[in-house]
Amino acid sequence: MQIEGKVALVTGAGRGIGRALCREMVRRGAAGVVVADLDGAAAEATAGELGGLGLPCDVADAAAVRALVEAAEARYGRVDILVSNAGLGVKALDLDDALSAPDSTWERMWRVHVMAHVHACRAVLPGMLARGSGHVVSVASAAGLLSQVGDTAYSVTKHAAVGLAESLAITYGDRGVGVSVVCPQYVATAMTGLGEDVAAGSLPGVLTVEQAATIIADGIEQQRFLILTHPEVLGFFQNKANDYDRWIGGMRKVRERFRGGGFLKVKS
Repeated sequence: MQIEGKVALVTGAGRGIGRALCREMVRRGAAGVVVADLDGAAAEATAGELGGLGLPCDVADAAAVRALVEAAEARYGRVDILVSNAGLGVKALDLDDALSAPDSTWERMWRVHVMAHVHACRAVLPGMLARGSGHVVSVASAAGLLSQVGDTAYSVTKHAAVGLAESLAITYGDRGVGVSVVCPQYVATAMTGLGEDVAAGSLPGVLTVEQAATIIADGIEQQRFLILTHPEVLGFFQNKANDYDRWIGGMRKVRERFRGGGFLKVKS
């Protein structure tokens, strides 16, 4: 789907990848952009910069998401592209206890990483299906294809997000609605503990939010289901599928290297 002339709604867009993607949408000629974020002031600031609509929204709240889409449709008449991008992470990694996260963390991650996509799609799909046109994007993580060592709740819910996107693509892909899932690795955002001012190429394997946004926008326009900001993730995923036992053994070694401080401990 060409972005030019389309109306895009992006959640988690007050900063980070979401904000960069809103800017990229406008650069590519979007007819309108709706910026949603739990931080309403950040959403309004981004929208003000781009001439769009900025609204506060807790994506884990189904009623709030419905109201968000209704406001978008009231302003622009439709939503052509949904980017369900909001996410969260926890800083503490417990490498010795896969079940250490409290139930409250599991529940919040489930609501934000899975049900938020469900709520948003339930709100936008009727209009898209009626028009026979639209594109839905779920931002998951490389952890949704592989695993985030030391954070089981994050990995499990990101895997679920990928599975949900697969079901959406199977169900609606031949009815005019494109579906994509984004599985980034390391991007310079607050969630990775890095500032967005990191220079491109200054940290091996770490992309700027602008680089990530460009790749995501390209993927939308090319109607790709799996959008990888880091192409090497595909090789890791293929290795996993080819020999699961060997992959798990390799991840155990990665865990040990984490314990020794051998890796940058970040999420995406």
